[in-house]
Amino acid sequence: MPSSPRPSPASPTRTSTGGRPKTGPRTSIVCRNNLAAALALALAVSPQALRAQDSGAPASLEDLIPDSAVENPEGWAEQGVEPEAREIAEQMPDLAPDSPLDEDVAITVPWPDQMDIPEPERLPRDESIQFADFDDEEGELAAAADAEVVTLGPELSLGFPADDESFPMRGEFAERFESLSTIEELQDGDTDDNIAQLAARAREDEALLAQLLRVYGYYDAQVIRTVGGIRPGREEAAQGPNVRFDIVPGPRYSFGAIDLGQLDQAIDYESLRAAFEIQPGDPLSSDKIVEEQFDLDRALGETGYPFAAIDAPELLIDHARTEGDLTLPVRPNGKYVFGEVVSSMPDFLSSEHLATIARFDPGDTYKRSLETDLRQAILATGLVSSVTIKKREVAPPSGNQLGEVALDVEMTEAELRTIAGAIGYGSEEGYRVEASWEHRNFFPPEGALRVRGIVGTQEQLAGVTFRRNNFGGRDRILNIDAYASTIDSPAFDARTVALVATYSRSSTLLFQKPIGWSVGFEAIATGERPPVTDDEPPEPRQTYFVGALPMSILYDSTDDLLDPTEGFRLGGRISPEISRSNGTESFYVRTQIDASYYQQVSDTVVLAGRGRLGSIPGTAIENIAPSRRFYAGGGGSVRGYGYRKIGPRNENGDPTGGRSLAELAFEARIKTGFFDGALSVVPFIDAGTVSTSTTPDFETFRIGAGVGVRYQTGFGPIRIDVGAPLNPGPDDSPVAVYVSLGQAF
Repeated sequence: MPSSPRPSPASPTRTSTGGRPKTGPRTSIVCRNNLAAALALALAVSPQALRAQDSGAPASLEDLIPDSAVENPEGWAEQGVEPEAREIAEQMPDLAPDSPLDEDVAITVPWPDQMDIPEPERLPRDESIQFADFDDEEGELAAAADAEVVTLGPELSLGFPADDESFPMRGEFAERFESLSTIEELQDGDTDDNIAQLAARAREDEALLAQLLRVYGYYDAQVIRTVGGIRPGREEAAQGPNVRFDIVPGPRYSFGAIDLGQLDQAIDYESLRAAFEIQPGDPLSSDKIVEEQFDLDRALGETGYPFAAIDAPELLIDHARTEGDLTLPVRPNGKYVFGEVVSSMPDFLSSEHLATIARFDPGDTYKRSLETDLRQAILATGLVSSVTIKKREVAPPSGNQLGEVALDVEMTEAELRTIAGAIGYGSEEGYRVEASWEHRNFFPPEGALRVRGIVGTQEQLAGVTFRRNNFGGRDRILNIDAYASTIDSPAFDARTVALVATYSRSSTLLFQKPIGWSVGFEAIATGERPPVTDDEPPEPRQTYFVGALPMSILYDSTDDLLDPTEGFRLGGRISPEISRSNGTESFYVRTQIDASYYQQVSDTVVLAGRGRLGSIPGTAIENIAPSRRFYAGGGGSVRGYGYRKIGPRNENGDPTGGRSLAELAFEARIKTGFFDGALSVVPFIDAGTVSTSTTPDFETFRIGAGVGVRYQTGFGPIRIDVGAPLNPGPDDSPVAVYVSLGQAF
């Protein structure tokens, strides 16, 4: 039979599906013999084959492997094969691997040496691609060997050039990178998992470093990443998974040309240009661009340009000059003065009232901060839930004549009615429950009506209050209060009717002022007597008619109105008073000075101290109503003692009050970290004295000490104090407990 040479083993294998010789029986015999041999080999080498004869083996194995296949695998494989086919198979000669193929085999695919395959076109060399040569450690990695390494954590470090001048902001840069690094977010855990995450995050941090370097003006910088402690050309690894980035900063680029758009058309160009503190030749910094854009925008808003606009900056980097040309499109759009303020709800908050609240007058140069202040002041009234102020051009600028801009105020009315309550308890004072109803705009604009009541162990009160905010000026309050009360305290028993009016300027939650003041008038009629005891009949009441002109002033440098941590407060109060009782008319002056100081000594500890001095010169103590005298003791005075129980006493042991007062208090407010930092522990020590003379008697100081807790809530801290007298009198309790809202001072 003619044949062709057999292809070498290296040649591609060629297959065909046509012209196949009829060798069906032979193929069947060969396949069966091969199957029998393979099965026999598997049974011989695998101990699992023996399980086919094991009575305890699974039934499925007995079904798959019969006993005859194990005893005689070749005979079992030849079962069903006809004798003729067996003889033909035995007569077939074995084929040698290098025997030639038959020439008439129907193979139509040409041999590779007969195929005309075109040679692929070569791509041109890209000169911009550079390949790192890791075989030469003296080259690119030489800087890493002498680098100053900053360790940011067990898994991360940065290598900076040893020369500080080439990268002077390394400390700031390292802190910034650490705050943004994805590697720093990895948690301690399985080492294998960390290695996989470390490799992925190292690539992200490498891109982050390149971006940060461009922010600082290093546009030709290189970042060399080393993962797992293995460097190119080395095989040893560091202890544990880690990543090191070595920074080769290159030259720092500078600002080139500065284009500020139409800024030179502004009347105040020189001052506005000075506000943008970037000059050609300055070190290039993206942060500086953002800062100076903000400063320029603020300068425009504060200098009279309400419609000024600044588009996004553009920075064109020139690598040949190592400079960046900055374009900041600025449009001043004219200078203006304030016009009128127009209210969208004239019957609710009139335009005239809004003009009173505003800190500017028509004709004043426009300032954006004054517009923002007006919006905050309107919100501070508590009468609106939202405020939108729109600037409207009334007259455009013309030559040197400034334009005029009106402010259209759109408001949404808030809920105006409020029901409030408070509960307090003291082991000496007993219970005290307060409730009130208020309509904050009963008499527009900002005329509030409040009805309140107090029910307690020692006090009952009913009163009506009228208050008008921003009366006669910004942050000025007119308050008129009429009330009737009954007080049954350890010092006196009083039934009082009073009318009190004050005009004041004080701090609010939104606007804490350094200086506050108040002036007022009080007209009081009160019938008073010593406390009623079970052993003796009650004494007759003595009636007093009192007229007073109280005045006060307060300086406040603290950082927070409700919970200060820094600063001090110093206040003084003086009240000239005239009193008439039993035909005797007396004149005296009540004076009082209060001071408090706050100092934060750590993130969790604030030290606080308070002092008070008071004196009533002008008349004898008998001519002063008991309710107008000084007392000490209680949760807001000297903790550890009963309410108003420090000072002179009568023959029954009841406090009689005095004409002078001195108090001191010290406490440490310590955050515990419990309840997400809401719980604080407060050890304290207080002291106080009351004397019948006009000067305090410091030899009769009563001292109390104890500890309290504060739980911070959204409406102020809940205060619980437990105090004990250190030098108690014969009638003082061993322990006193106080529960209320707010700090002690």
